[in-house]
Amino acid sequence: MVYDRKYSSFSEIQPGTVDWDARLQGAGWFHWSAISPALNANAAIICREVLEAATRRGMTISTDLNYRSKLWQYGQSPVDVMPALTEYCHVIMGNIWAADMMLGVPLNKEAVAQNSKDGYLQAARDSAASIIAKFPKCDRVAFTFRFSEGPTHNLYYAVYYTGGQLYVSRQFETNDVVDRVGSGDSFMAGLIHANLHGFAPQDTIGYAAAAAYTKLFRTGDFNLTPRETITQLM
Repeated sequence: MVYDRKYSSFSEIQPGTVDWDARLQGAGWFHWSAISPALNANAAIICREVLEAATRRGMTISTDLNYRSKLWQYGQSPVDVMPALTEYCHVIMGNIWAADMMLGVPLNKEAVAQNSKDGYLQAARDSAASIIAKFPKCDRVAFTFRFSEGPTHNLYYAVYYTGGQLYVSRQFETNDVVDRVGSGDSFMAGLIHANLHGFAPQDTIGYAAAAAYTKLFRTGDFNLTPRETITQLM
């Protein structure tokens, strides 16, 4: 598998050349990935252009704090770029370690050092509260926890922080992983779907986590699991 964005059309767009207001016409939700501003300096500028257009149009904006170590090669680190772009967001998804590295949100290292679910949940609660305090537009934060003891093993759960409350998904575990690629995107898709359909917070995180888990058993980038199957696993 080749996972390379160099010379992709997005990586070569020049700032000021796209009418983003026109491109976003008719849409109500804009989602972007931290992979995009990691490509090059122009890509980071373009991300701001799109975010400003989405804001003008009154769209809900979400981001995924996914980090790729082979990117960010143009002299800027994630924490130099991501906070300014994240200021536009209403929904922020990632994990507690990415929040620290990409947004400068302090990690509760004492809680993490416990290496227990209770410790991780406390760290998630602290990080989410810090994100909402730091980014006033944000009122929803989701974190995933994925642990693996081998190529086909995965222990997975996720949390959703909104309204000052932390909601925790069901915990999933399997020794039959087929393909991990795309599980994070499936989680975010599930989270957006739940928000657009007015799910309660507990059902929102339950649906998103189940969507991510079902992707582990499908080959390829896309999760084609029926919605009814995902709902049964919430």
